[in-house]
Amino acid sequence: MVKDNIARRDSQRLYISDEEVYNEQKRARRLTQKLNTMDRSDFEGIAEVTKELLARADNATITPPFYCDYGSHIELGEGTWINYNCTMLDVGKIRVGKHCLFGPNVAIYTAGHPVHPAARNSHYEYGIDVDIGDNCWIGGNVVINAGVSIGDNCVIGSGSVVTKDIPAWSIALGNPARVVRRITEEDRNYYFRDWPIDDEARADMERMWAENPGDGRFPTAE
Repeated sequence: MVKDNIARRDSQRLYISDEEVYNEQKRARRLTQKLNTMDRSDFEGIAEVTKELLARADNATITPPFYCDYGSHIELGEGTWINYNCTMLDVGKIRVGKHCLFGPNVAIYTAGHPVHPAARNSHYEYGIDVDIGDNCWIGGNVVINAGVSIGDNCVIGSGSVVTKDIPAWSIALGNPARVVRRITEEDRNYYFRDWPIDDEARADMERMWAENPGDGRFPTAE
């Protein structure tokens, strides 16, 4: 019998969920139960539990309900917003950058099992890391599979299943998700399809861009 399944799991090798692994999961179950039964208007309390649950949550927001295996394998960057009913199976690490937006029902699955049933029925499993860059918008009902990397400033269309890496500044959608086009500076002029940003909103945006140069929130397309 193999030893130290936690070390095997954390190095993205095959492992078995033994008592030590289950003890880590119990911590996450207790904290997610607390999070998911809190008064939804208790924003300060929810933020405190979020920080306790996750490895890192730099001024990030989770809107319950939220589900995860460990929490300690999840890092959320500054200003990231996770909408209702997100599931993160964080056997592997899940690293999300700054100022990302997740729609409702997003699911990230780092966990996996061997393909052959004889190997799968041995109860060995694995977790492969997922990385999401800064300023990404992940649409509702998106599924992101193990081992995927999504670059900075991407949009993933609602209902997509992401099975392969997505390069920065891309709009990707579908099942499996494919890049349909790059995001360009021209996109600054519109907010929905070909609907132009009105003058009042545009002036306010330009004020914010001018007041916050170089902070990464308002990047210029490559």
